[in-house]
Parts: sequence; structure tokens; C-alpha cells
Amino acid sequence: MPASILSAVTVVLYESQDPINIGAVVRAMKNMGADDLRLVRPCAYDKNRLEQIAHDTRELVERIQHFDTLDAALADCVHVVAFSGRRRAAKWARHTPRTAAVELISKAAIGRVAIMFGREDHGLPNEALDRAHAIATIPTTDHFSLNVAQACLLALYELHLRAGDATKKIAPAKKSAPQPSMAELEQTFADAQAALDAIAYFRTRNPELVMRTLRSLVYRAKPDLRELMLLRASSIEVLRTIERETRLAVTRALNDATARSDA
Repeated sequence: MPASILSAVTVVLYESQDPINIGAVVRAMKNMGADDLRLVRPCAYDKNRLEQIAHDTRELVERIQHFDTLDAALADCVHVVAFSGRRRAAKWARHTPRTAAVELISKAAIGRVAIMFGREDHGLPNEALDRAHAIATIPTTDHFSLNVAQACLLALYELHLRAGDATKKIAPAKKSAPQPSMAELEQTFADAQAALDAIAYFRTRNPELVMRTLRSLVYRAKPDLRELMLLRASSIEVLRTIERETRLAVTRALNDATARSDA
């Protein structure tokens, strides 16, 4: 039987505090056809207890992966949607679970995608939201706080519906270059920050806000890997030019000093 498109969907739980919620997420995944769960610094839990909460899910429970950092958990993903009820000043792409499913299934045809959920008490912090290409908010009343497993079930339900026939292969999009992974995006942002720092751009500007805006811009632009590497190359060239000019300046100064001493 052909692999389900949902096999390319990863569920990421950030610092889960309650094993019951982990088990409920496993059950939602089993119901909706997802099978890759990644936990970032979770609370302690017992695998047998998870199976009591989510019956007949031994294969899913055994496949759970643990990570010390969010970057490591998302490194192989080409598109990440964070589920959050928080409003942000940055112009992040925003979705409902339904519109997020449309984009995620499209991206899943060319690489691994992820849906990300935060802690039970405070949700996802800013540094976690920074790793998402878009933010999905579940429409509710003014009482917007949802249980993590409930939110995950709603997200997976929309993905399940959007996938349609789970055994049907979806042809990959015709692109001249693949989508960049999170690791490639993070390296590009690091190089860009280093280049801006080298030209003293942050002397009168807040680095965190500048980089958050840059991230937002890049995520909305949706560059392919070739386009992203062009952006990274420009940052690297700034650093190389500064290094080259610095060496030339030192050489000139030494030559001038030598000339004066000879005179």
C-alpha cells in the first residue's frame, strides 16, 4: 500500500508537563493517521501508561523521539506551523487549522512538515514561535485556552480531511530547487545577523526585533533553497569583504610604518 501523505507530518510537543496530554496526543495521531511524535524536554512518563490512555498505539509510542532543543527537533522540516492563541506584533502568516492544513499538505508532498504545540501553562514562548513559518489560531470564544491534546486533534482532523484518500500519492510540485530545511534557514539567519553585526547595524537597533522581522519577511516570501542560498551568500560576502579590507588596511599601515622608519 502506498505511504500516506500524513507520514510526512510531524507533531512536536514543546516541554509537555502532563503525561495524560502526551497520551491523548498519541491517540489523536492514531485516529487521524499521523505517526511521528517528537517531544522537546518533556515531563517524565511511562510508556505503559500512555498505552492505557491511547489503546492499541504501541507502534506509535515506541517511535516517540526526544530532543533537547527545538532546533534539533525541527531540523529536517521544510515547513512549520505553530499553534498559539497569542497575538504577536510581527507580521507572521496566520492560519486557522483548516487553512494551515491546505498549506501543510501541499508542503508535505516535497518534504517533512511539522505542527507545534507548547506547554500546558504558557503555550509556546517567543523563541519557539520564531522557528515557525506561520502561526495557526483555533477560533474560539473569549475563553481561548484549549487543552493541548484538543488543539492537536483539531489540527490533525483538518489535515486528515485535506489528505483525502490517505493512500493516494500526491505528485511533488514542479520546482527547480527543493524547499530549505529548518537547519538551512537557521544558518542563513545566523549569517545575516553576523553580517549586520559586522557593519554595526545593531548599534542603534534592537537585534532581537530586527532578526524577528527578518524571519517574518523570509517566511512570508517562501524562498526555495536556491533563493535562500543567494540570501546567505550575500551575508557571507559582506563578512569576507570586511575581513579582506581589514587585512589590506593592516598591510598598508605596516608598509607606511616601514617606509617612515627607512626614511
